[in-house]
Amino acid sequence: MTSPRIAIIGAGIGGLTLAAELRRRGLDPQVYEQAAELREVGAAVALSANSTRFLRDRLGIGADLADKAADVDGLIFRDARDGRTIGRVLSRAEYHDRAGAPYYGVHRADLQLMLRTALGDDAIHLNKRCVDVDDSGQSAIVHFADGDHVEADLVIGADGVRSGLRRKILGYHDAQFSGCFAWRGLVPPEQVPSLPDPEAIQFWLGPGGHMLHYPIGNGTQNFFLVQRHHGPWPAKPWVIPAEEGEHVRAVENWHPAIREMVGAVPAAERWALFHRPPLQHWSSGRITLLGDAAHAMVPHHGQGANQSIEDAIVLADCLIEGLADGTGWDAARQRYQDLRVDRTRRVQITSLAAADVFHLPDGPLADARNARLGAPDFWEKSMAWIHEHVAAPSGTPVRA
Repeated sequence: MTSPRIAIIGAGIGGLTLAAELRRRGLDPQVYEQAAELREVGAAVALSANSTRFLRDRLGIGADLADKAADVDGLIFRDARDGRTIGRVLSRAEYHDRAGAPYYGVHRADLQLMLRTALGDDAIHLNKRCVDVDDSGQSAIVHFADGDHVEADLVIGADGVRSGLRRKILGYHDAQFSGCFAWRGLVPPEQVPSLPDPEAIQFWLGPGGHMLHYPIGNGTQNFFLVQRHHGPWPAKPWVIPAEEGEHVRAVENWHPAIREMVGAVPAAERWALFHRPPLQHWSSGRITLLGDAAHAMVPHHGQGANQSIEDAIVLADCLIEGLADGTGWDAARQRYQDLRVDRTRRVQITSLAAADVFHLPDGPLADARNARLGAPDFWEKSMAWIHEHVAAPSGTPVRA
């Protein structure tokens, strides 16, 4: 089998990881990105051990991550109003020991630059918005908005939650509003002097909403404040202008440290949280989906980027194995889907359900939730399956 022409649509975290790993292993993937320049989308990203093990051991960017990222010191659940600790999970050292790799908070721009450097700029083509893929001939023809086109043996749709290639495969638009919206922001450490445990990743839980925050490399806190939305959300746009101060009013009865953090920055936009239903098939013809294009999920487990990285590693392994043993690209892509579909579906479902758990009103159900979050076996029963998983063609979630 000859080396394939691989066109990766989208230069996000998943697309760049796949391209860098394929190039490291001797192939020549080309990445086509619609933006005129690579820039971060969103503020920061939390990278758990199920992805950092590969960024460190496969792509060789572990030293850069250690330099630019914050190695978070445990996971803490708190009551959003009085700040009391509901549950505390693993210190930094315990996490490293159990999961086998660090849990990092890093700015997306820093991570993107690391992945771009690992790949090389010669494989990245900007200002290339994919408008169609003609898969009817001897090869796929990828058409771009500027009138250009390329031929490919494989087309990887790594084009995110609003994926055009997913819509091409399905024939319709299937994004679903989760019932929640969010504000986000970055706050320098000197503006949150009241914050307890600033080196940890923390969830503050309250009736009808919650807030997640964690440090990135310079100690800045990245926060994501989530609230319930009553009524339907308009199909477009997914991001709407925020009223002045609305994010501050949303936490007016919360702990002073949260009011301090949220009030430190303006919030010009409110983000609707959408997800996509699990798919039965991730490939059609020569097109295969990866990351959010295949399984967009809400961020309540912080797993969107991490699952994209897992996808990229498994797809790369399957393609390389298909090249080596002659079983073919179709078999390789089917194997990739078989290895990934159940895990990503489970992460999607539990992430979506987490908001219902986090947002419970006061009462017996919230009390039971708090007892569960504070239980000694909470990590083992509820989180280890995500963080300790080692994505590999064997499909076996072995300890690192």
